[in-house]
Amino acid sequence: MIELETVADFDSHVDQHDSLDSIAVQALDLCDRSEVLLTISVDGAVFMGCVVEPEAQRRLIRDATVFPRFPNLPFRAFRAELYDADELFGGYTPGDKDSFEAAFDTKVYRWFDRSRQGHNVVDLLAQRVHDHSIDDALEHVLDDGTRDRVVAIMGGHGMRRDEESYVAVARLARQLTRSGFVCASGGGPGAMEATNFGAWMATHADGALDEALAVLAAAPTFEPVPDWLDAAFDVRLRWPLPHGTLSSLGIPTWHYGHEPPNVFASHIAKYFANSIREDGLLAIALAGVVFAPGSAGTIQEVFQDAAQNHYKSFGIASPMVFMGRDYWTHDKPVYPLLAQLADGHDYGELLAIEDDVDAIAARLSEHARLRG
Repeated sequence: MIELETVADFDSHVDQHDSLDSIAVQALDLCDRSEVLLTISVDGAVFMGCVVEPEAQRRLIRDATVFPRFPNLPFRAFRAELYDADELFGGYTPGDKDSFEAAFDTKVYRWFDRSRQGHNVVDLLAQRVHDHSIDDALEHVLDDGTRDRVVAIMGGHGMRRDEESYVAVARLARQLTRSGFVCASGGGPGAMEATNFGAWMATHADGALDEALAVLAAAPTFEPVPDWLDAAFDVRLRWPLPHGTLSSLGIPTWHYGHEPPNVFASHIAKYFANSIREDGLLAIALAGVVFAPGSAGTIQEVFQDAAQNHYKSFGIASPMVFMGRDYWTHDKPVYPLLAQLADGHDYGELLAIEDDVDAIAARLSEHARLRG
């Protein structure tokens, strides 16, 4: 089914086909298109979260399928695009800590936190519709050939900006981005931010990374959040991203809304349902997953990815590369167990454990070359 997600696309389709038969129209303000909506054929058309004049709405309800907007929400349940940091932190003014509560992301999290304390069926439905819209918007981003180039980097949310592991993840993400990969993360702080930050810096000179790290280190943890944000916005201002660049993907969740989304992902697919978010992040990483040091959440993702590879849930197995030999064999001895689990399966040959950033990047590049 063809989807129309901008007014320009709507007008173009009407001009070319003089029909909206079997077309999906999503999240558009069509108040100025009433004459078209009253006269054109709409057999099999679906209108989702659109704004239309009353007379046109009556006609569409009679002849098409209409999903109306949800009222009184701090977010749009129907949306046609992913988020970015400017939208999520709209309302926040760097340097004004009190304005953090006015940020769009904060208001949505406060609403979500209240809503999960009760059981309002309309609120729950709005969340599911929103997450479906994010799924659809993410598919559009990946449909341009990006899908085969996505590498996910997983790791702990508590990783400090001044830790060696944070620097290593940032350098790896920068190197992978420069090699043509698209790095994806869970979109939050710690190793997730290091991923998106490294990708952000890929278009800048090598020395800029160390300079930017020094700025970030002034607020090494995400608490207090405003200080953490202000340092990141300072980096963005000093080392801007070229307009329209797909630098990296962040896939956070309001389920962990106390962990703010980082501001370095150029495209942000933020979900309410954490289960959809985690499974989806691993599912899109066809070029491989790197596991930086982390705790329970990261270990859960290790075996979630292993299950996808074990059963080839998406038709192929992809590399699983562990960053930190001592960490993954002694501190959290996951790797020996996983190697035993994978023995005799295709993905067993795709397991690797490395300490060196260059070695990790080389493994992923070689796998991509062989697949290509």
